[in-house]
Amino acid sequence: MLKLVIANKLYSSWSLRPWVLLKTVGIPFEEIIIPLRQPDSRQRVLEYSPSGKVPALIDGDAVIWESMAIVEHLAETHPDKAIWPKDAKARAYARSIANEMHGGFQPLRQGCPMHLGARFATPPLTDSLKANVDRVEDIWAEARNRFGGGGPYLFGAFGAADAMYLPVVTRFETYQIPVREATRTYMDTMLAHPEFVAWREAALKETWTIPDYAAGHSLVESYV
Repeated sequence: MLKLVIANKLYSSWSLRPWVLLKTVGIPFEEIIIPLRQPDSRQRVLEYSPSGKVPALIDGDAVIWESMAIVEHLAETHPDKAIWPKDAKARAYARSIANEMHGGFQPLRQGCPMHLGARFATPPLTDSLKANVDRVEDIWAEARNRFGGGGPYLFGAFGAADAMYLPVVTRFETYQIPVREATRTYMDTMLAHPEFVAWREAALKETWTIPDYAAGHSLVESYV
C-alpha cells in the first residue's frame, strides 16, 4: 500500500493537497503524520524524504516528494482515476494553473498562512496580496466558465487542480478575504467537500499546536 507522509493537518497546506486527492479518487494509502516544530521533526522526516520536507509519497521502492510530482506520479500509475481532465485543452489548462499555484503566490502564502483552527481579521490588502487574490479569482472564473459545466468544481469533477487550490480556499476563509460572488460559491463547494471536512475535523483534534503560528494577525475566533 502507498504511504503518504504529512505534517500537522491544522497547518500543512502542502500535505492537504495529495491527501485530499488520494481520498477523493479512491486510492488507498497509509497516513504517516510527523508534527512540525518538534525537536525530532526534521530527523523523522529525513527517514522518508530526502528533501527534509513533506509531503512525501512512498510507493514501494520509489520515494516521491513535492506535491506536483506526487500528483503526476499518481496520474501515471493510476490512469483509470480522474486526476486530470480527459479533454486535452482542459488538461493543459489544469496543469498550467496547478503549476502556477505550486510555484507562485508568495505574498498570499506568506501573508495568510493556512490555519484551520482559527479565524483572523482581514489583513491589509497590500498591492501584492491584492494582485494574488485577483489572479486566483480570475483563474477560478476562467476554469469554471470554460471547463466547469459538468459539475461544481474547476473542471466539473474534483481533480488535481482543485486539490492544489484547496489551501487557498481555506486562506480566503480564515482571513475573511473579500471575494466575488462566483468565488464564494466555489469556496462553499470546496469547504463542504466531504474529504476536506474529514481532514479539518481531524485537524481540530490534534494535540500539537504552534502558538505563534500566524503571529501578527488579529485573532477573531479560535477553534482549538
